[in-house]
Amino acid sequence: MATCAEARARLCDPAFEVSCHWLISEAGVAEALVPEAMRAWHAGAGEWAGVTDVNSHSIGIELANTGRQPFAEPQMAALEGVLSGIMARWAIPAHRVIGHSDMAPSRKGDPGARFDWRRLALAGLSVWPEAARADVAAFWPALRRFGYPDAPEADLLAAFRLRFRPWARGAVDAVDAGLACDLAARFAVDATPAQA
Repeated sequence: MATCAEARARLCDPAFEVSCHWLISEAGVAEALVPEAMRAWHAGAGEWAGVTDVNSHSIGIELANTGRQPFAEPQMAALEGVLSGIMARWAIPAHRVIGHSDMAPSRKGDPGARFDWRRLALAGLSVWPEAARADVAAFWPALRRFGYPDAPEADLLAAFRLRFRPWARGAVDAVDAGLACDLAARFAVDATPAQA
């Protein structure tokens, strides 16, 4: 949506069948729209770490941003506060903090290339891979072990790079593989799939 007011109107209109738990404006105003213990309709079809009903197993935060501009400092600071509280209240580990593009790589591209995932990781609110190189063939299985869903390879590569290497272009390379392998080694999905 073009503005936070338009986003709020859409998120609160039952006709659109979309909602979220939190909406954070560019000015850093955080609004609770749906109680965290209730299901919101923010994720849609997708999967993360074996969970296919993401709406029932997550707390959705929407940021007022078109994805084309940088995220404002007050908005990022408010996000850090909201996210920290959610993680503490619900015992959510940093590696389970994801974007729409992670759980639905073929459908969604938000929060986008301008979102500062590294900042969240430095604050302990997400994760960031250690730089390394690995065999390119290791990339795809590492993505699955970290939590990415089954999707076309081009979509998975785009989603991974959107979050961890938005400047990278071309085919999967040894850096992509090294980063994915590091994430998989440190945060591998349990062999038993989460509730689906």
